[in-house]
Amino acid sequence: MTQTTRRLFGTDGIRGTANRAPMDAATALRLGQAAGRYFNRGTHRHRVVIGKDTRLSGYMLEPALTAGFVGAGMDVVLVGPMPTPAIALLTRSLRADLGVMVSASHNPYEDNGIKLFGPDGLKLSDSQERDIEALMAGDLAAAHVAPSRLGRASRLDDAPGRYIEAAKQSFPRKLTLEGLRVVVDCAHGAAYRVAPTVLWELGAEVVSIGVAPDGFNINKGVGSTAPAELAALVRERRADIGIALDGDADRLVLVDEAGTIIDGDQILALIAASWHGEGRLRGGAVVATVMSNMGLERYLKGLGLGLLRTAVGDRYVGEKMREVGCNLGGEQSGHMIMTDFGTTGDGLIAALQVLSVLVQESRPASEVCRRFTPLPQRLVNVRFAGASPLKHEAVQKEIAAFEEKLGDRGRILIRASGTEPLIRVMAEGEDEAMVDATVEALAEAIRARAKVPA
Repeated sequence: MTQTTRRLFGTDGIRGTANRAPMDAATALRLGQAAGRYFNRGTHRHRVVIGKDTRLSGYMLEPALTAGFVGAGMDVVLVGPMPTPAIALLTRSLRADLGVMVSASHNPYEDNGIKLFGPDGLKLSDSQERDIEALMAGDLAAAHVAPSRLGRASRLDDAPGRYIEAAKQSFPRKLTLEGLRVVVDCAHGAAYRVAPTVLWELGAEVVSIGVAPDGFNINKGVGSTAPAELAALVRERRADIGIALDGDADRLVLVDEAGTIIDGDQILALIAASWHGEGRLRGGAVVATVMSNMGLERYLKGLGLGLLRTAVGDRYVGEKMREVGCNLGGEQSGHMIMTDFGTTGDGLIAALQVLSVLVQESRPASEVCRRFTPLPQRLVNVRFAGASPLKHEAVQKEIAAFEEKLGDRGRILIRASGTEPLIRVMAEGEDEAMVDATVEALAEAIRARAKVPA
């Protein structure tokens, strides 16, 4: 295949405003046709698993994808609203050629997205996505199979039960959650049924919020990007811990008994220390992204472990883990990849690893989950339209000047979002005032040269 630049695919599949290109039915149909042609190889009966979250637009994209795949000769297995990690799991367990998740993760309901998984349950590589894009841009007549070879579509009724059992098996058999009061926020998203069920069946007293999806309320004031309601409810109900998932349940944020937020870096530190102590951590290191706090790096160093950094995106974390042989990696935002249990980020299974430590140590979450003191870190998002302002020479000079000023007392990270027209400006260091001043100055320099969105 000719290697072309990816235009549709970002760091986490295709994403955009629902019913507007590229997140419209026409594009979804072509994607189904192109991906169907790409994976329709060999003489076996080809199969694709399609799941979704609870957005209204899923009712538009799911049948469009189905039509594309069926027309390309692939059988389609529809599982309805299910977490992203469940789709990766089902793709492998059903011996499918491809898995598809229709979700825009933590974004509001107006957006949607499409993520693709290969037969191994792994997100497609950059080169595979480029190949599929090239097919979409060309003549797809060759993807249209003869009438006798058309695929069929069916529903898998026991899909939730399969994932529930897989999640429960990740929790140590000798332990129980009896005696723990857990508040779980499912963001009115894909895990609204399975997450409370798993926690209850493992013995917890479960208080659930974000479990009444209506097509419009996914991530609205709830979930991992808006944990204030969860924190308040944890304090009100005197719960031991709060669990916040995002719209497709592949990321996790926790809240301790006092209502304090516990981010992905602290969760990584806790799981790493637990697994290292049990001799389960492989590779002598944890994989994280350039966004992870330097405090995490110092904490792991104190345990004799390394921190290997990648570009932002759980797919890059996963690729690095496979390259170096690590079984734990994640992002500050809450994606946790644990290859002992799955191939992609899984917020619920990560929460169960934390809960197992909470049970074993019999200490409050505020003590168990606070593994290190993070260095002051600040992130500001600058929205833009048109060409990226990072290409402007004046912006580059400003960045270089602040990098020299910070020296070895901190670091600057400025990057374009892979899913939205945003420039993310982050600084970190031992001096909080300097960090704040640096971020403000650089954000203002970028704003001054950014075309404001209409």
